[in-house]
Amino acid sequence: MKNDIDYKRIQAVANSVRTLTIDSIEKAQSGHPGLPMGCAEFGALLFGEILKHFPPDPGWKNRDRFILSAGHGSMLLYSLLHLSGYEITIEDIKKFRQLGSITPGHPEYKPLLGVEATTGPLGQGIGNAVGIAKAEDWRKTSGLWIGRYLERFERLQVKFVIGFVLVII
Repeated sequence: MKNDIDYKRIQAVANSVRTLTIDSIEKAQSGHPGLPMGCAEFGALLFGEILKHFPPDPGWKNRDRFILSAGHGSMLLYSLLHLSGYEITIEDIKKFRQLGSITPGHPEYKPLLGVEATTGPLGQGIGNAVGIAKAEDWRKTSGLWIGRYLERFERLQVKFVIGFVLVII
């Protein structure tokens, strides 16, 4: 984590998350505003200062994985992905919870958009995180990753925070 955190920027991102959440849920006439509203600063801090991610290449091997275990709070994830530069547009956000949209009520696995796992209200995030961690461990022991990637497995961690599951690999 960087030592020079720009708290005003974190607050501005959090306010944008809240605005996108309110507007999207109101337009859809459906959704769960509590998690995105209450965790906006936490999410802004994670995506802005803590997570290693690279929006131009969502499949980047050295990325940290973010799994929103409480999938009903999906507007937090969609807002953060949009504001971070992933290919979720404002038009996609406007189609929140609409049939056929890429922003459904619960996140659905779309790795090219930064959505690491399908989750919902039943705690699938924990199982997904453990599965991702085990798969990465298997890659290490099978020799599929060599060179500079191997050292990353020495620090394999799965962290659980509130309704989030953060896999740091």
